Amino acid sequence: MSVLSKFVQLVDLANDRIGKSVAWLAIIMVLIQFIVVVMRYVFGIGSIMMQESIIYLHAMLFMIGAGYTLLHEGHVRVDIFYSEATPRNKAIVDLLGSLFFVLPICALISWASYRYILTSWSVFEGSRETSGIQAVFLLKSVIWGFTGLVGLQGASLAARSFLFLRGIELPHPRDDKTRI
Repeated sequence: MSVLSKFVQLVDLANDRIGKSVAWLAIIMVLIQFIVVVMRYVFGIGSIMMQESIIYLHAMLFMIGAGYTLLHEGHVRVDIFYSEATPRNKAIVDLLGSLFFVLPICALISWASYRYILTSWSVFEGSRETSGIQAVFLLKSVIWGFTGLVGLQGASLAARSFLFLRGIELPHPRDDKTRI
């Protein structure tokens, strides 16, 4: 097995496991939202920290789960010809799309957010609310988690497509019938 094949399988496995793990944040988010509503409308008690935690969980769910979504082809695709294309043409589109769109966009977001995140870390930025979560710097760091995981998955998609075009077809996690 080539180094490129191992890279693809490692990245795919990592994003698959990370995605399944962060999916649990949705349940936690719903439970916290339920508790916030009950506390507010039944007992007349508000909690800014709990309300902010929903925002944090929401950001982590979608941003950290984006690599998983790309792995399982869950992102919106403008499908003009892709669904009817041959596997070879799909591999070409995936290769070029990863190299010219996914990876450059991830690099641009990482570069553009560099000062934004480091400034937040330099002052350990917290919530504007006194009783809020004093970890906005950690929330902003999720941007780099997003670009890292999506960038790695984009590189994996490009490598998988390249290998396919060379005649090497790797098993794909979306073909695993045992997944949830």
